[in-house]
Amino acid sequence: MELEGFSIFAILTDSCADLRPDFVAEQQDFFVLPLSYTIGGETYLDSPGAGLDSKTFYARLRGGEVAITSQVNGHAFCEAARSFLSRGLDVLYVAFSSGLSGTYQSSLIAQEELKKEFPDRRFVAVDTLAASAGQAMLAYCAVDLRAQGKTLDETAAWLIENRLHVAHWFTVDDLNFLKRGGRCSPAAAFFGSMLSIKPVLHVDNEGHLIAREKVRGRAHALRGLLAQMEQLRQGPVDQRVFISNAACLDDAQALVQMIHDQIGVPLDKFIISDIGPVIGSHAGPGTLALFFFADHR
Repeated sequence: MELEGFSIFAILTDSCADLRPDFVAEQQDFFVLPLSYTIGGETYLDSPGAGLDSKTFYARLRGGEVAITSQVNGHAFCEAARSFLSRGLDVLYVAFSSGLSGTYQSSLIAQEELKKEFPDRRFVAVDTLAASAGQAMLAYCAVDLRAQGKTLDETAAWLIENRLHVAHWFTVDDLNFLKRGGRCSPAAAFFGSMLSIKPVLHVDNEGHLIAREKVRGRAHALRGLLAQMEQLRQGPVDQRVFISNAACLDDAQALVQMIHDQIGVPLDKFIISDIGPVIGSHAGPGTLALFFFADHR
């Protein structure tokens, strides 16, 4: 379908982008595929209004319960994409990092099925190599580019060209959650918790979590996030900056103020979002993450 010289296409992403519900509600031809999680023997969709609210979910994690997550399967991709393809719209999927989940691979399976059903339409998947609000940044950019009249191919190419400029820096409050996911040894989690060690981590070029620094105490961890932005930030000072948090809004707001004071980013350029249950299951309550465009990750 063409309109005024440019292609019309729908945008899909998934719930690991931790998008703000108000942003999603404002979009047209845009859909968020929910991953699922199981806690206390009950399975929920990671979707606003369909699962546990953030406060309840993180309180249960703090109480010792364990949440298990599941990726989106190929059938769910087909169902979501079909609703757009059947209307004559091509579809761009802005995917959760293949380094952290098999969801992107599921989309490729769906892509082959959809080709058979809709030979004249296209389903294009872009692996963002990103997570949480880093993935959200690229979803926002896809929406912006579409609004500017960019085609599906132009938008996908831009995302691929710029995805490794999305810096992901974060800290966690409880190392035991990283231990459960195999990203921290039991001994490191035990002694780190005893000594109030707060790691500063990032997501590398392959979309994997990497520990970069260990500091004592939460205040030092926040300063560590600020220092990374001071060192790596790319482009104008008024770019959008994304901060996601797992039930630690006060820390998110404190980090906003630190960045505003030290770097000069206008307060209206910050987007604060909640870390949803799927990402939060692995990172734990108290996780605070900072995302911005950088020279490199």
